Formats: sequence, structure tokens, C-alpha cells
Amino acid sequence: MAVNTGRFLRVNLSTGKTTTDSVPEQVARDFVGGRGYGIRYLYDELAPDIDPLSKQNKLILLAGPLAGAGALASSRWMAVTKSPLTGGYIRSVGGTDFGAWLSFAGYELMIIEGKADKPVYLHLTREGCTVEDAAQLWGKDTKVTQEWLTEKHGRNTRAVCIGPGGEKLVRYAAIVSGRRTAGRGGTGAVMGSKNLKAVAITATRHLQLSDATAFAQLVKDQTKVVLNDKGFQNHREWGTTQTQDVTNSIGVYPVQNFRYGQQIGYEEITGAEYRKLRTGKFGCYACPARCGMEHKVNSGVYASAHSEGPEYETIWTFTGNIDSTSKEASIAADEICDDLGIDTISTGVAIGFAYELYEKGLITKKDTDGLELKYGNHQAMVALVKKIGRREGIGDLLAEGVARVAAKIGKGSEVYAIHVKGMELPAYEPRGAKTQGFNYVTSNIGASHCFGYAAQDIFGAPVPRTSDRFAEAENADLVVYNQNHTAWHETGIICAFAARWGWVPDIFGKMLVAVRGIDELSDEEHLSKVGERIYNLERAFNVREGFGRKDDTLPKRMLTEPLHTRKAPGEGQIVRHQDEFLDNYYKLRGWTKEGVPSARKLKELGLDKVVKK
Repeated sequence: MAVNTGRFLRVNLSTGKTTTDSVPEQVARDFVGGRGYGIRYLYDELAPDIDPLSKQNKLILLAGPLAGAGALASSRWMAVTKSPLTGGYIRSVGGTDFGAWLSFAGYELMIIEGKADKPVYLHLTREGCTVEDAAQLWGKDTKVTQEWLTEKHGRNTRAVCIGPGGEKLVRYAAIVSGRRTAGRGGTGAVMGSKNLKAVAITATRHLQLSDATAFAQLVKDQTKVVLNDKGFQNHREWGTTQTQDVTNSIGVYPVQNFRYGQQIGYEEITGAEYRKLRTGKFGCYACPARCGMEHKVNSGVYASAHSEGPEYETIWTFTGNIDSTSKEASIAADEICDDLGIDTISTGVAIGFAYELYEKGLITKKDTDGLELKYGNHQAMVALVKKIGRREGIGDLLAEGVARVAAKIGKGSEVYAIHVKGMELPAYEPRGAKTQGFNYVTSNIGASHCFGYAAQDIFGAPVPRTSDRFAEAENADLVVYNQNHTAWHETGIICAFAARWGWVPDIFGKMLVAVRGIDELSDEEHLSKVGERIYNLERAFNVREGFGRKDDTLPKRMLTEPLHTRKAPGEGQIVRHQDEFLDNYYKLRGWTKEGVPSARKLKELGLDKVVKK
């Protein structure tokens, strides 16, 4: 079989110059694709200590090696860059069709560098890439932008774009495709800082696989496994809209800025209640799950609000954070976030933070533009979402993220700023799901549930073993396992849910061989080592930026205040052994006690050049 490593497109916005090249074969062997390619090129090409919002930063857009080829749930896309929210490495994953279209255009990654002197968008076809004027799109929301691009370039066009949030450099601005987002870490602000409004691709299906016949048979095998999987069937029916039923029942649904683990009246926001407002379903390319649930509000103050969501994290961030049970408000807030192009998780946590500051008297109506930030007031929450996305009034401050807001306000407000490494926490209370919490602590991107999801804590997953969700230092092995497995799954940019549907790793590895023509990619041990290599290189990137053990910590609230869970298990839980956990985790990783990958570990992983740096 011929070796197919994938091609990349480099675009310099400062000069308008574009070049193409193939990924070297050794890079494909060592990093496979997707997330692996992202950190490999970012680490090698980005100078340390640059401002993430300067023209020196680079934005890498990636498709996985299986994208567009017909494999189920394997056509997602990824943005990799230096985060304007955390100042460290960030990878953020998006859905719909863009990953497939990037592959149809003949590329697995785009490296975007420099800065245009005026608003532009990129138009990519198999014939090449052009830099187009975007003056007429600047200031437009993501829905209008994508409609305009489709009208101009035809129905075979798919795009990623930013909204006003990215243009105004909201530090947690998202990149949007369809109504799905690469939301976390401010990738959209990086696009905005480069005066890049969108990347549009016009293409028809055209792929070159090393062994197309073998791949087609593997897709049939995969389809049979997935369609018969009970987890897949449940996910197709509900998406993530039932997760709040689970997390409330076990006491890990954060309420009032992470003071409580169960919401009073949560029965009003169960999956069954959201289903009453469901109007349709949508999904990503070549995935039969169609797990996105569309909702519409038919009456009341939010009448006509329509969202292709909210999914679990967004349901939580606009209910639990402000102690509201208004489904309608969460749908309206989700729609606004998608239109303006801002991350729902960081937006909601910033708002919950503001509500607690208001309660504590650290800010007043004079600071909030007259809004009364009392728990339960969902109308004030929706108003704040709009202000953040447009950087208006208090929204201009909250757009900086809770860590920077606390630094500016002072007065002890940092105690209420719920973040890890500058990134706001997602919808799982760490004191009641400690394996999940310690994933936040050691994640290379800050607090992210998708960087090493602890299904052992939340759903009782028995792989590689069951967990005691209140245990601490003794679960370091589970954190390492979850993080490494996520890393190598994301070399294919496999959907996080599909990774649990029974077909990984055996069929995935064989698919990689059929695409790449590199036999060793079918070996699970090799793929596991690739995941570890990726994780260590990401950590090395952060160490180079000044991160270390001091940054591997949960918010002070989790270390000093007992959790209150009302009627759920876990009352009084607190994180007591973080330092012991870190000692165990670093030892398992082969890192120093300060959390730096050791020379021995780096050489073992074939990262000798990193040792020199």
C-alpha cells in the first residue's frame, strides 16, 4: 500500500501567501493525525512567551485522517493554538461537516499565521485558497455569516466562522460551524485577532485512501457494532439532555457558583422536560446518532427562541450557576451564545461568579448596569450573555474570564473565581467526582470535562477498573488512563461519545492502516504510546510557557469548603489530598515532583529534541 500521511496548507495572512506540503512519514508514525499533528506543529513552530492575541500566534485547523471517508462519528474537526484565556496550550473540538469538507479539499490541517490588515475570509477549494474581503461580514453574527457564504459560494460550501464575540476578542470566544462550536479556550478570539472572519470550503466528495476496499468493509463492521450498542441507542434518543438527571441524583450538579451539588426543583429541568420543547434533531457528518436536540420556546418572555441545543453543559451553565430552573431561559441563552460566538461554559460560569460577587456586596447595581443579579433571576442572566458577547458595560469585564476579573476587582474575590489555569470549570462538581476533578487539575488545557472524562465516577464505567468517586490520591492511575486514551482517540478526532460505542480500538486501528498505509497504526500498544507522547508534548509546551505544579490546583473553594448536596450523596465532601495525588500522578507520568516531564520519559517517547529545549 502507498503511504498517505496527509497534506497541509499554510496561509500567511500578513502577506497573503499560501503554500502546501505533505506531512513527513515519521510524523504520521509518531503522532498519527488530528490532535497529534496539532501539538507537533504548534510546539515546533510557535516561539515561547508570545501574546496569544498577537500576529505571532498561529491557529491550526485540523481534520482527522478518517474525516469524510464514511466512518461513523469520525469527521469532527479541531482548533489548536495558544489560548488567550489561559496563556497555555489549547485544543478545542467542533462538529457538523467542516472536518469532512477540509478533507474533501485535500487537506488534514491548515496552519494560519500572521494578521490581515483588514477583515478577510479564506475560500478554499481543491484548486487552491484565496483571501477574500470580509468587510461586509464584519459585525455579523455566525448565522448570517454562514448563510452569506453559502449563498455566494454554493450549496457545497461549509465554513467555520466567528461572531461579534471573536471580533471583540472575548477571551473565551468560540469558532462556530453550523450551530456547533470549538468553544473552549478562546480560539475564536485568536481568529478575531488575525482579522479572520471565516474559512469557507467549497468541495465535493473526493478522497484518496491507501486501501479503499478494506476501508469500506471496516465501515460496515463498525456500523454493525455501533448500531447494536445500547449506549449508542440511548445517545441517539437523548443526546446529553438527560445527564442532569444523573448528576443531580448523585450530587455533582454545581449550583450557585459551585456551592451545592444538587439543585432544588431540578425535576423541572430533566431530559423529559426538555423533550417537551424538542422540535427536531441534527448531527455531524456520517454519524447516525444525530444527537443534537433542537428546542423552541413557544410562549412567554422567551417566545420564538430556538436553539440547536442546549446540550448538558449548556443546560447546566444557564440553570445551576444562577439557581434557575427556566428551560426557556437556557434555550434563549444558548441561541445567543451561538449567534455571538462565545463559549457557553465560560460565559455561564462568569455570570455565576458575578451573581456571587453581587450577593457578597463586592459589586453593586452601579457596576452591573442596573441589573439585579439575584439567584433565580434568569432575565438578568440572558441580558449578561448579550453584554459579554458584545463587550458592553459589565460584559466588557466579564469577557476577560473569571481569573482576570478577580485580579482586577480584588477584595478577596479570587475565592469565588472557579477556574483551573484560567479556564472556568464545567458541569461536574469536583468534590463529588474527584477523579473528574483531578483531571481538571492536571489537564493541559485547564478545566475541561472532555480532556480525560472520568466516566468511572459519573456512570460507573468499569474500564480499566471501577472507581470510588470520593477517593483521591489512589485514583491517579485512572486520571492518567483517561487522559492518554482521550489523546489517542483524538488523533482520529473521534467523537467523545463514539469512543464508548464498542468499536475502538480494534476497528479504528485497522481503519488507520487502510487510510495511512502504515501497518503499526493498527497496534493498540503503539496507539497508547502515541497518546502518552501527545500528552507529554502538550505538557512540555505549557512548561515552556511557565506552567508547573503551582498551577495544578483546584479552586480554593473545593479545598476549604465542604460540599452541600441537599438530598444527594456526598454531603460534606472536600478535597483533602491534592498534594498526595499530584505526587502519585507525576510519578506515574515519569515527571519530576514539580510536574516537568523528565528527560528519561521524553527520550523514552522519542521526544529527544524537547529535552534540549
